[in-house]
Amino acid sequence: MENLTLSINYSECYLTDNVSRRRPFFIFYGAVIITAIPSNAFFLYVSWQHIRQKNELGVYMFNLALSDLTFTIGLSLWLDFLWRGVWTFGGNVCVLSVFALFTNFYTTEALLCCIAVDRYLAVVHPLKYTSLRKVATAAGVTVAIWVLVACFNATTITLEDSYHESNAFAMCFDVFMPLSEHHSRANIVRFFLGFVIPVLLVCFSTWGICVEVKSNQATEEQERKRITKLLRIVLLCLVFCFGPIHIMMLLRALVEDCTSFAWVFYLYKISTAISSLNTLADPLLYCFITRTGRANVMNLSLYLDVGRISTEARVREPEA
Repeated sequence: MENLTLSINYSECYLTDNVSRRRPFFIFYGAVIITAIPSNAFFLYVSWQHIRQKNELGVYMFNLALSDLTFTIGLSLWLDFLWRGVWTFGGNVCVLSVFALFTNFYTTEALLCCIAVDRYLAVVHPLKYTSLRKVATAAGVTVAIWVLVACFNATTITLEDSYHESNAFAMCFDVFMPLSEHHSRANIVRFFLGFVIPVLLVCFSTWGICVEVKSNQATEEQERKRITKLLRIVLLCLVFCFGPIHIMMLLRALVEDCTSFAWVFYLYKISTAISSLNTLADPLLYCFITRTGRANVMNLSLYLDVGRISTEARVREPEA
């Protein structure tokens, strides 16, 4: 297996991927899975506490955790793919895995935008749009996001563009042949609709909040810093986690020369790996920046410490 080399020959396009190149990605995704599953499970608990307190922010946070957790569990298929070097689950499962990947991308970006806009309305227009900042409204918005993202992915993700099978091997998602016209158009739409617009929306919300908190002396200094820090980290998550993959998707749509695919191929794989870090960024962002999140983390730590001390006391207790 150490000498296994996979090649794609299509219209004089040759791409190779051997085990030494796959190993770092295997380790990276394994670390993401091990870290993301427990952190997002706890994130579900934290966000549920927000919902119980009638905080609309909790609805967006809960759906973020649900999206990240679902996608992370499905990453086990990619681990098998990286280990074997071939896709063994068939075309339909491949399409479902790609569907889950892009669903995680765009539900996450849309929900981050909702959080940014929610904070913008709360700070800049605290009394004007109160109906938009209710749990029921947030629930309706999240349902609409899931439906719209699912419909968009269903119309843009195809078996032909996601899966390639020959007599020697099968590939999923890493199919790096010249894109079909349908796939190229889909990538361009994803770049502008799924990346540029969310970034501009979060930038506008962040700028509006910064202007408001600087001019509003009634806002406490600590509260100002907390809100602006929250929005800036949301923007950083969008740009860092989703910027590289969307730039590569746009580049793939524009590049037609097969000889240029070699270096684009590995940058594309690296950018995909970076995008999976959003499953770690979301729980860290909201568990440790929001007040309720920090309180729940402290309570959990205290509970674990008490449990550990009680266990140690029982072990040390002499037998009667």
